[in-house]
Amino acid sequence: MGVSGSGKTLVGQEVARRWEASFEDADHWHAPEAVAKMSAKIPLTDEDRAPWLARLRRDVIEATPTGRHMVLACSALKKRYRDVLRGGDRDVLFVYLEGSLPLIAERLAGRSGHYMPPDLLVSQMATLEVPGPQEAATVSIDQPPDGVADAVMAAIHGKL
Repeated sequence: MGVSGSGKTLVGQEVARRWEASFEDADHWHAPEAVAKMSAKIPLTDEDRAPWLARLRRDVIEATPTGRHMVLACSALKKRYRDVLRGGDRDVLFVYLEGSLPLIAERLAGRSGHYMPPDLLVSQMATLEVPGPQEAATVSIDQPPDGVADAVMAAIHGKL
């Protein structure tokens, strides 16, 4: 979990590979209306996100077969969003990819082909409710992607 540009997809794919898990990017589950809104530089509201979070919980998390692991790259910016995704399931773990505004802004400036414009980073940072240590492991993204993936794997194994 984390704001746009924190490396959720890149790191999540590597963690899924190492963990022999399935991978899903929550960005692919947004309704076309939500994508259009973000593309137009309009931040999503809680009402926009509610059906998206419900789909992720139902169609990704609950649909993961018993005994299998799933890595879901998802912003999950607010505690209530994480609560929906967790759904009371103790097996749902969150890892917060933490980075500074300047670092993430630099990464977003170099990214192309994504509907989420860098202009919305400030609104995402304002929306972000940083999880406490009981809610999520925190990993700094101020290191190469392999180092972030190493730290995420250590966090996962520390929570299991």
